Amino acid sequence: MERRTIGAAALSVGEVGLGCMPMSWAYSGSRQRGEESVRAVHRALDLGSTLLDTADMYGPFTNELLLGRVLKERRQDAFVSTKVGLLVGEQHIVANGRPGYVRRACDASLRRLQTDVIDLYQLHRADPEVPVEETWGAMADLVRAGKVRSLGLCAVGARGGRRSGARLHDATIRQLQRVQQVFPVSAVEAELSVWSPEALEALLPWCEARGIGFLAAMPLGNGFLTGTLVPGEGFEPDDVRARHPRFTAEMMAANQPIVAGLRRIAARHGDTVTPAQIALAWVLSRGRHVVPIPGAKHERWVTENAAATALRLSTEDLTEVAELPGARGSWD
Repeated sequence: MERRTIGAAALSVGEVGLGCMPMSWAYSGSRQRGEESVRAVHRALDLGSTLLDTADMYGPFTNELLLGRVLKERRQDAFVSTKVGLLVGEQHIVANGRPGYVRRACDASLRRLQTDVIDLYQLHRADPEVPVEETWGAMADLVRAGKVRSLGLCAVGARGGRRSGARLHDATIRQLQRVQQVFPVSAVEAELSVWSPEALEALLPWCEARGIGFLAAMPLGNGFLTGTLVPGEGFEPDDVRARHPRFTAEMMAANQPIVAGLRRIAARHGDTVTPAQIALAWVLSRGRHVVPIPGAKHERWVTENAAATALRLSTEDLTEVAELPGARGSWD
């Protein structure tokens, strides 16, 4: 796998990373298997998918512990990205950006990950009770202390604006402008996929103009763009898609033309090419500073995702993707 360089710190990572959240958080709990997930991480590293994206809140904590089992053996093969700033309660999630908490959280993540340095430390969400500059300053101190190599920011308001285009990421850009005055931002993580392209309007160009890397979260549309989900099959109660406006049975059926379009393009590239690989190839084509981080917890899907780096979409392919219908949700 070829590598991409992101951020002013010249961070080198494989073209496709690995989103580790589904192994421990947000998706069907009954399908989470620790040993299987460990094998998936090893497979990703074998294939050159070096960027492992996690967060202390995934589990909470269990995802970092799982990765630590792999990193104990293969730290030199991996680029570790984790996040700070969110606390998980019984029925709620709250932000905590107090400097003292950030320092303690970093030390705890280092212990769980079984490493002495985090390659990319991201602010998961800003604390409305703490000036973001204070939180970012504490994170910058961790870089100076040698515990962290670079800093990143996760976008806010992932779907709140729905059809609002560039306005969707205005709050994130304002935060970025503020923290850039304190310490350089190396990467921004935000949703970007064929059915959620809003970042193309303002956030992605903003990052590109400043040499900031872009980590494309949910590039497979929470699994929908793989074409493996069956409308009406339903989701377990702990699965975030059970409450997602695009994953009702009616809306999944209504959005099938998007998957059908990806299948048509895939067929032109060969019998073994999948809609998921076309979706990832499209994200990869958005710029050399873009690194998709599809979530996966099985070796099979990790292998399929990594193979997308061999695809090159033609002008015809890109035009066809651009002409696909927009995603519909239950609000429509």
